[in-house]
Amino acid sequence: MLETIEVLCHSSIKISKGIIVYIDPFKIDKEFHDADLIFITHSHYDHYSEEDILRVKKENTKIILTKDILEKPLQLGFNKESILAVEPNKDYEIDNIKFTTIPSYNVNKQFHPKSNNWVGYIIDFDNTKYYIAGDTDITEENQNVKCDIAFIPVGGTYTVNYIEAAELTNKIHPKIVIPIHYGSIVGTKQDAIEFKKLLDKDIECRIMI
Repeated sequence: MLETIEVLCHSSIKISKGIIVYIDPFKIDKEFHDADLIFITHSHYDHYSEEDILRVKKENTKIILTKDILEKPLQLGFNKESILAVEPNKDYEIDNIKFTTIPSYNVNKQFHPKSNNWVGYIIDFDNTKYYIAGDTDITEENQNVKCDIAFIPVGGTYTVNYIEAAELTNKIHPKIVIPIHYGSIVGTKQDAIEFKKLLDKDIECRIMI
């Protein structure tokens, strides 16, 4: 399951499984222009980065993003038919890929208000469920996620810290967890290492940054 996954930087993820999917492309260092689908969790610059979207976008790329930035991709050359605006707690399908949106928000800080309707995603590829948490704390909604592979922020400040991230991971108990959201803006690789130590022994943790 892991040979198809790359964590490029921070929360920037690439999944190559028949189609090429990017989540929150950021600090892309080459002109790839290979994206079939781009998923955006929210509008902060380290998640919705127009210069990085343009480095992975090709002619027929489709983009999935939250309603507060619905119009922005039009300025990047996307047509209306290739833009899908999403809301939390909904099921969607695009190009035969099914996915669910999970609310992503802070409960004890104000960087990511629940009222913004920002999201994480559970994306289903060939009966493997990938959960990308987005910038979040532990919430009522994400404690009920069921997935095979989870991408969980560990850097703290704007999201759960590594202790809270481990608590959430042990609660939802994926087969594999990949820590993200560290090493660039906030958090260090040591956060990922400490996170791994706190996990239940039967959860495989892969540190990919």
